[in-house]
Amino acid sequence: MKVLHVITGLDAGGAETQLAMLVRHSRHECDVVTLYNPGPIADQIRADGTTVRDLGMRSNRDLSALPRLRSLIAAGRYDVVHAHLYRSQIYARPAARLARTPVVVTTEHSIGETHIERRRMTGGVRGLYLASELFSDATIAVSDVVRDRLVRWGVAARKIAVIPNGLDTAALAFDPAARARARAQFGIAPDTFVIGTLGRLDANKRVGMVIDAVAPLLGRPDGGNGAVLLIVGRGEEMDALKATAARAGVADQVIFAGFQADTAAMLAAFDLYVMASAQETFGLAALEAMANGLPVLYTACPALDGISTAQARQVQGTVAALRSAFGDAVTAGQRPRQPDNAVFDRYGIGATARAVDGLYERLRQRRSKQRGRA
Repeated sequence: MKVLHVITGLDAGGAETQLAMLVRHSRHECDVVTLYNPGPIADQIRADGTTVRDLGMRSNRDLSALPRLRSLIAAGRYDVVHAHLYRSQIYARPAARLARTPVVVTTEHSIGETHIERRRMTGGVRGLYLASELFSDATIAVSDVVRDRLVRWGVAARKIAVIPNGLDTAALAFDPAARARARAQFGIAPDTFVIGTLGRLDANKRVGMVIDAVAPLLGRPDGGNGAVLLIVGRGEEMDALKATAARAGVADQVIFAGFQADTAAMLAAFDLYVMASAQETFGLAALEAMANGLPVLYTACPALDGISTAQARQVQGTVAALRSAFGDAVTAGQRPRQPDNAVFDRYGIGATARAVDGLYERLRQRRSKQRGRA
């Protein structure tokens, strides 16, 4: 089958990285369209041999994108159009139906309790989402939490399939040589304890709270050669976070790495991973850190709900709770890398891709039978 994935943008992020892995492991012929901002993930997808087109949208209300996308879909004669992220869902689902695409699928990556992809859940946002959802045959929820939120929002439960995000655990395995290179890149000594976080810098990630919590511990003698906070990623909160570090008097111990293409090398440089999000729909970054063998502190991670593992510890989302947990980790010092492989029996990218491909095939078969009866 021919599958067209449509996504809002391809800057570095969890949904974007997940799409790149899904295309790489799919058994079907795939193309990708980004509404705007191809970004570094587009380069990764192209390097794997998949076509990526940029629709060049100029704004959220660039309605000319709808007929352009419809024409592109019709010309490609796709069996499936698969939309990822809010804006692409609003445009791709009706465009696919107008192009008479047999199967239209959505993956919902980022619906929270109060926001969907950093948009507040207003009546207008909900109305547009549910109106375009009428053109979709199925919605993939990446966790049970996402499924429940979708049902409360008004999506029919019968149209939802829970398929978790997947990880390429082999690609994320710890590499001592990569650790040495990454630390040298930022001037970090081998015995310095590194607390790290990785991902898009937006308000939901609460990286400012992490800085406030860890500030008294940075450079502390009982951390060996001291401790530093390494922040990998970029986003609209960058300037505010730098100001927070300066106000806390730790600007020299907080390293802003910006975007880094080699996620595994950055994780290898860390000694502790922290994810302090106010809300999460899955928690892919925490699982990536665990695959690298890191101990993890997290405030919300639906992927770990109901899973017992000594490698990850949930803490309250407060400065005091985080500071106490950071103190324990810095005092304990660097630990051997010990990934809990039992966690990844559920979250391998191969299994995820097979489940998504299987959903396409079932929906395509059902559509063929319906047309036969008609």
